[in-house]
Amino acid sequence: MFMASTAGRLLRVVAGIALIGWGWTMRGTTTGIILMVVGVVALLAGTLNVCLIAPIIGAPFFGKDVLGASGDAGPKP
Repeated sequence: MFMASTAGRLLRVVAGIALIGWGWTMRGTTTGIILMVVGVVALLAGTLNVCLIAPIIGAPFFGKDVLGASGDAGPKP
């Protein structure tokens, strides 16, 4: 699964930082606060290697459960 891979985690971290920055430009507004909160959630999810919607779609919550012992979600031989 891509989102459990290093690239997927990095994507979530970068998206989180971008959302926090975008929200910061609108701080003081409801939209800005919502963007910053969503950004923090995405940043933490990428950093902690968890997927918050995984239980809804029937996937493992923790990235380590997807990766197994290999440490990467790349193709298996």
